[in-house]
Amino acid sequence: MSILPFSRFYMPLNAVLAAPGLLAVAALTIPDMSGRGRLALVAVLAVIWGAYLLQMAATVLKRWAGDVRDRTPAVAIDVLAVLVPLAAFVLVGTPDWSLYCAVWLLKPLRDSTFFPLLGRVLTNEARNLIGVTTVFGVVLFGVALMAYVIERDIQPEKFGSIPQAMWWAVVTLSTTGYGDAIPQSFAGRVLAGIVMMSGIGIFALWAGILATGFAQEVRRGDFVRNWQLVAAVPLFQKLGPAVLIEIVRALRPRTVPAGAVICRSGEPGDRMFFVVEGRVTVAMPNPVELGPGAFFGEMALITGEPRMATVSAATSVSLLSLHSSDFQMLCSSSPEIAEIIRTTALERRGAAQPSE
Repeated sequence: MSILPFSRFYMPLNAVLAAPGLLAVAALTIPDMSGRGRLALVAVLAVIWGAYLLQMAATVLKRWAGDVRDRTPAVAIDVLAVLVPLAAFVLVGTPDWSLYCAVWLLKPLRDSTFFPLLGRVLTNEARNLIGVTTVFGVVLFGVALMAYVIERDIQPEKFGSIPQAMWWAVVTLSTTGYGDAIPQSFAGRVLAGIVMMSGIGIFALWAGILATGFAQEVRRGDFVRNWQLVAAVPLFQKLGPAVLIEIVRALRPRTVPAGAVICRSGEPGDRMFFVVEGRVTVAMPNPVELGPGAFFGEMALITGEPRMATVSAATSVSLLSLHSSDFQMLCSSSPEIAEIIRTTALERRGAAQPSE
């Protein structure tokens, strides 16, 4: 039995608890808040703090018991969510102590997979990002220098030094345009137009690099996960590496809860399924259960006819689906597996037909 089973109850509540807590922090800054309303908001903060205290206790006890599934940053967030508001309440002693509950902003991020993913993307794309950042720095300084030379005599209070001109360059490169510093000369305005267009290009490069990095990392993760699922299907163990890679890219994982219908008799079939985990029930005159390694739905792809049986999940089941076009590719690249599938389909077709 795991230590403090109630910890599982608190884990999904990080975001749910953080939202009202942060709203309460914001509401407590309203100057004309009534005493009763302020007391109610403080009570909300106290309840949320108590829930986070239980979560921290569960996390620490699990660590002491040798359970290291919670990463160190997650443990640190749990501890900060409790100790920072407590220390503020004890040491600050003014209404501003509630502002320190803003540390709960970290709680929804506790179990997020985004930041590890972001870290991998930044690591993989570091060279390209550094290159674009270097270009940005060069352009920034060069633009500030030119703006200083062009505008210093016209607007000495705005462009009287390179650091002052650099502020204008940052605002213009980011196309923010606060309007606090505007070139007055014709040359300065031409420069501003060029700078704005350059800024769009530089930020587009940053966005493109990050978007490509995220897409590649997600595809890599999907490929590894699908490869592991495919490796669990005995039928695919006979495939060569090149064909297996194509199959891994073509297969789509799917999880179906117990009792759910996967495909119905009479409907058109555009894909077949391979069972990775769990069991499915095929509704035939003599119902059949299929387990890990089995496949179904192939008959509709071979004959082009509607599905002959309804298949439902006997247990929670993990499946891999193969579209009809990819099925043809599999048959052409691996005749042996195609023959196994066709033979099985013919046997099932014979079993499905009622005897006279």
